[in-house]
Amino acid sequence: MNIQRNASKASATGSADYFTGSVRIDSPFQTSGPARVGGAIVTFEPGARTAWHTHPLGQTIIITSGLGWAQRDGGAKEEIRPGDIVWFEPGEKHWHGATDKTAMTHIAIAESLNGSPVDWLEKVADDDYLAERG
Repeated sequence: MNIQRNASKASATGSADYFTGSVRIDSPFQTSGPARVGGAIVTFEPGARTAWHTHPLGQTIIITSGLGWAQRDGGAKEEIRPGDIVWFEPGEKHWHGATDKTAMTHIAIAESLNGSPVDWLEKVADDDYLAERG
């Protein structure tokens, strides 16, 4: 058993290579082999979002506060609220983040395949991010 105490790890800033806007990442539950699941608590300030990305074994996000948007490639931009749970299929190209006016926090859970839980792609253009929801 391993108990990781609250605030025992410093928060990190989301890399500008993979995020747009102000993003804070807290990674209280990362595992080591042979386990492959890990997760983070991610807070997006208004206007902040991920780049397009995929997960080799899928991803679950659990929205804990605020108001956000999520979109899969070719699909409509969807509103996500506290208590919502979103599952992205393995290899499904998607992005998620805060709305343009409201911050959003979620818990993200994904498994690694060959040491990587995510494959980052291009950034979400401002025009696409601000486009009307479908």
